[in-house]
Amino acid sequence: MPLSSVAANASEQEIPYYQSVGNECAMFEQAFQQRLPLLLKGPTGCGKTRFVSHMAAKLGKPLFTVSCHDDLTAADLTGRYLLQGGETRWVDGPLTRAVREGGICYLDEVVEARKDVTVVMHPLTDDRRLLPLERTGELLEAPDDFMLVVSYNPGYQHILKSLKPSTRQRFVAMSFDFPPPAVERDIVARESGLPADQCAALVNLAASLRAMKGQDLEEGISTRLLVYCATLIGAGMPILDAARATLVEPLSDDADVQEGLMEAIHATFG
Repeated sequence: MPLSSVAANASEQEIPYYQSVGNECAMFEQAFQQRLPLLLKGPTGCGKTRFVSHMAAKLGKPLFTVSCHDDLTAADLTGRYLLQGGETRWVDGPLTRAVREGGICYLDEVVEARKDVTVVMHPLTDDRRLLPLERTGELLEAPDDFMLVVSYNPGYQHILKSLKPSTRQRFVAMSFDFPPPAVERDIVARESGLPADQCAALVNLAASLRAMKGQDLEEGISTRLLVYCATLIGAGMPILDAARATLVEPLSDDADVQEGLMEAIHATFG
């Protein structure tokens, strides 16, 4: 089946905004130059995907992004024979395209994919850097400008959905988290256009609500949701309505939890 979630971004694209909070940009560049695969770990919405988009554009390399899910198979990544115009033709998947053409293949939330995806990754994550295509009989050698990047959210891990230690140890790994308050304020302000002082109040609120993670909430408020909230406020929506739509409803369906979230929001904004 076609992968609607796959996108190839031209290298001449404007570099997406990303605010570095450590040495992650330098680490990515070194991993790319040394032909090493990279694993990113961190909560949903903390900037992992934006970081990869930023680095791909900065390096001038096409980016092939795949949002992994339960039904994702190895064939979705490598390719399959399809009937086109009365003829059966082989069509490369995003991973194969990245290997053939050179570029960065990014598998987002890789633990959500089926286990056969891991098997396909293995020969690309050691010194062989090979992609066997059993159906075509090809053995593709990755060029120097190919890079495999995967990510997952450790907070959602359980015994049935995790990367085996033998797989994790094939990657250079970096941990991501939400930015420090001052940095997150600047990010939200730049992305939404809302004044920084108003964004600071949202960031302070997020810190309070993130403290509820593991108690009433499965996941803390993402930077992405803060940007959504600030965007709605900047467009003229009342603060409490914007906060409910972005900081309450997406986080929980439980009425008691929602009420607790709204109490914290009222305490911040009145």
